[in-house]
Amino acid sequence: MLLAHNNSEMKPQNANDVLRGREILCFSHDWTGDPLSKTHLMRVLSKENRILWINAIANRMPTASSKDVKRIFSKLKRFTEPVKEVESNIFVLNPLAIPTYGSSLVRSFNQRFLLSQVKKAMRKLKFDRPVNMVFNPAAGLLAGNLGESEIIYYCVDDYTEFTGVASGLKEIEEELFRKSDLVVVSAEKLLADKKKFNKNTRIIRHGTDWRHFRTSLEAETEIPEELRNLPGPIIGFHGLLADWVDYELIKKIAEKYMDGSIVLIGKIAVDAERKIKILDDVPNVHFLGRKPYESLPNYCKGFDVALNPFVINELTLAANPLKVREYLAAGLQTVSTDIPEVRVLKHCLVGENHKHFIEQIDHALNNPIDKEVISNEIKHESWDAKVDELREIIAKNRR
Repeated sequence: MLLAHNNSEMKPQNANDVLRGREILCFSHDWTGDPLSKTHLMRVLSKENRILWINAIANRMPTASSKDVKRIFSKLKRFTEPVKEVESNIFVLNPLAIPTYGSSLVRSFNQRFLLSQVKKAMRKLKFDRPVNMVFNPAAGLLAGNLGESEIIYYCVDDYTEFTGVASGLKEIEEELFRKSDLVVVSAEKLLADKKKFNKNTRIIRHGTDWRHFRTSLEAETEIPEELRNLPGPIIGFHGLLADWVDYELIKKIAEKYMDGSIVLIGKIAVDAERKIKILDDVPNVHFLGRKPYESLPNYCKGFDVALNPFVINELTLAANPLKVREYLAAGLQTVSTDIPEVRVLKHCLVGENHKHFIEQIDHALNNPIDKEVISNEIKHESWDAKVDELREIIAKNRR
């Protein structure tokens, strides 16, 4: 583990001095995707550090679907683009690799090819001994080969439980756990499952962009026209419509509230295209597509209740759904399936099965709570506060 290295960056430090004036590598999802936990963390860190954000290295095998084919062509096109500063101190690299790791030959090729791309970008930006913050397990191929001062694996999902996971990813991730100086996870189940690989595993639960979603309560925030004429109650969801969403439950909710509207905002993932067809003939389910992050508080303002309808499996039991905190910041009573991480959140009602879930929606509709009260309960869960937690953990790790 790099923790044993003797260098100035690794000397014992006060938390106030950690991750300031540094260069940080961030292996994550595509920058142009929906803002996720890593986006928010890096935006906070970019105030005092330079970030090289490396767009997604594939975790799953592509399919023959039109969406995946389009994504492949988009990757090829963006690969030719130079490193670009997308926000102050955040520079984005578009890497290219073969989306499989099962063969030692392919794995070796991917490692060499990706290293050359990342090192070229580092030279251009004059990065020296950066902190490597890995959010994408496939980047374990490169970790430890980039002249890093330390490696932090920030694990926010049980990636090997995703549908269509790339061959060989499990072995790459397990090695990444072992070689990291620090592992940060976002859920208790991840902590329990992953600390066997690395004793320096700590939990930091997700934050929320509270100020952004709080604007949902402001008088000048307008409800989008798409929602204004829909019959109420409006029961809403925003986020990726993936195969971990319980579409059978959504259908039952729609049937229960036939006089109301079920609003689904977000991109439909390739893996969910077959499952989501169960909603094709349900007249009061409204698919509004992906919306700009900036407009989500407007849509939240039009919701009466918000949903987190995840199926229960090994993947979701280890999840910490960011959308729930966003709903709460917008002042919305929220109903979720029984994901352990939502049980720590006040004003998030938990449905233990389909029948109980619908009863909880009824309870929320019939027992409204002041939206400011709901929002204020989550105010302290800011991303700045989460970066402060990270600084404190790193400082303790170096003592």
